[in-house]
Formats: sequence, structure tokens, C-alpha cells
Amino acid sequence: MKVTSSAIVKGAFEDKYGKRGNQFTPNGMPSYSVPFEITDAPEGTKSFVVVMEDKDAITASGFVWIHWLIANLHRTSVSENESQTATDFIQGANSWASKLGGFSIEEASAYGGMAPPNCLHRYEIIVYALDSDLDLAQGFRFNDLHFAMQGHILAQAVVMGTYDV
Repeated sequence: MKVTSSAIVKGAFEDKYGKRGNQFTPNGMPSYSVPFEITDAPEGTKSFVVVMEDKDAITASGFVWIHWLIANLHRTSVSENESQTATDFIQGANSWASKLGGFSIEEASAYGGMAPPNCLHRYEIIVYALDSDLDLAQGFRFNDLHFAMQGHILAQAVVMGTYDV
């Protein structure tokens, strides 16, 4: 299985998908989501889970920053900005719904764009092919997603890009 994103050009995410873009929530979270495509999913795949995370955020926040959580995705491509418009998959709360981010779970249950405060960060889009849908509701947290996926992962794929201050 493979995941690709046209948002990544020469190894870096384009500006419009993060803090240098021009679409934000009322509280200032970048909200113009990245497109991606999944190919060569294994036989038996019933749904996909997508996790977009920033492990380099540990240097600034003390924890891995979750930018986007998707569950029960039944198609192999997501277009740019679909976090704001799609109704055929559910989204979990990103790390903007933390003490550091200060957003409500409802507001943060969407794509929360890249905004590295201290240096260039690497961002991973991790896709999991599952043999079932997951019993999760809009606004789920990463820990609930993690444990719900156990025993259902058929394959995973990662694509990485950077975003600078």
C-alpha cells in the first residue's frame, strides 16, 4: 500500500496548508486540509484510518502533535479542504483540543494545519487499511482510535513532508 500527497512539493508542504495559508477557524487554527491518495490497498480492506502527526512538536510542546484524525474512510482519495466539507468519514479531535491549544473538541475535530513555532518540522500522513469500520463517533480522541484499530490493521503506509517556521 502507498499514500501520496500533491500538497508536498520537493519534500515540503505548500504554504496554504498551514500557518502561511489564508483559511483559518475563528480561533486562528489553519484549516485548509491537505489532499492525499491511497493506492494498492490490500485485499479485504473495508475502511481506512488516517493520522497526520508532527513528532518534531515534542521539541516545542512536549508531545507529538496530532493534526488530523480520520476514521471510516471508504474511498482512496481525499481532495484539498475536504476536512471542511466531507460528510462521508468521521474526524477526531486534533491536538488543538489540548491545554496548550485551548480549543473545544468540536472545533478541533477537523484538520488543524501546520504551525511550527521553533524550527522546520516533519509531518507524517499515516494511513492504515482496516478489515472493518470502527465504532467511533465524531470527535473521538487518538487513544480511542488507537485501541479501536487493534486487531484490524491489514497494512499501513506513510508519506512525509516538512513545513518551516
